Amino acid sequence: MSQHLYSIAFGVGTQNRQGTWLEVFYALPLLNPPAELVATAANALGYTGGNQTLALSNNQAHDLAGALKQIDAAQAALLTRLAESRKPLVAVLLAEDSAPASTPEAYLKLHLLSHRLVKPHGTSLAGIFALLPNVAWTNEGAIDLAELAERQLEARLKGELLEVFSVDKFPKMTDYVVPSGVRIADTARVRLGAYVGEGTTIMHEGFVNFNAGTAGPGMIEGRVSAGVFVGKGSDLGGGCSTMGTLSGGGNIVISVGEGCLIGANAGIGIPLGDRCTVESGLYITAGTKVAVLDDQGSLVEVVKARDIAGQNDLLLRRNSQTGAVECKTNKTAVELNEVLHAHN
Repeated sequence: MSQHLYSIAFGVGTQNRQGTWLEVFYALPLLNPPAELVATAANALGYTGGNQTLALSNNQAHDLAGALKQIDAAQAALLTRLAESRKPLVAVLLAEDSAPASTPEAYLKLHLLSHRLVKPHGTSLAGIFALLPNVAWTNEGAIDLAELAERQLEARLKGELLEVFSVDKFPKMTDYVVPSGVRIADTARVRLGAYVGEGTTIMHEGFVNFNAGTAGPGMIEGRVSAGVFVGKGSDLGGGCSTMGTLSGGGNIVISVGEGCLIGANAGIGIPLGDRCTVESGLYITAGTKVAVLDDQGSLVEVVKARDIAGQNDLLLRRNSQTGAVECKTNKTAVELNEVLHAHN
């Protein structure tokens, strides 16, 4: 069988006692895999086309590892390891980038993002919430909430503690992938499905949601909400926020250009162009009235913030005497702390 695939991955995961998938780990997901690999996998797994989630037995994994040894040594080595698994295995083959239709497919899409194979908004995640079960993330892995109380009792009877880190649909990214060249002070604050670019530092109060992230390098001490992408060389100050695609229900995509600075406790509900600065404590939404000033500081016009969205070299501030939100051209590009980012 010879056909193009959007993505293919072989994974190991967790099911509840009814055999329902709770989560899947893909060590080496592939985007646009080579035709020879696709043909070999399709033949071994009985794949007939379309987007499919297929159970993968230990024997199938072993046989496929042998068949792929001369085609893709890394995938062959992975399958050799998977063949030894005591946990359930799965193969996901996606002919096209359409809305995920199963939990293993949803987890593959999140892995593609965190492995930096696609950028935020670069793969379809439509309907993903319905495919991600809300589970207890514990020191023993994912546990179905209906089975949690019994597992907690079992642990206590053994003199052990089953620690629940969170109850959520999304796990933390670093339990699945740690991208190269990054610093993450509190890993619980970065969800699987985040895209964290090389050279990014995420401090303790920084947060990066799924389908969001940074091009890097940059400093994140604020919140990068779902759907938001931060350009290279931009810093988000402590406690600042970006209004994500899930926040207001609107269809405007919020983004931060290159070389920007959002001050501490500030926030944006509009996309920023390059080299923009938002003063600490100032939250700009699409409807905020902004006084546009010329080089002499004289008023040119008053517009809504949405009218200047995406423009470069803007300095947004609040007049400390009148309280008016003002916009001036920002002639000073924001420079990162080169010493800090050189040691990521």
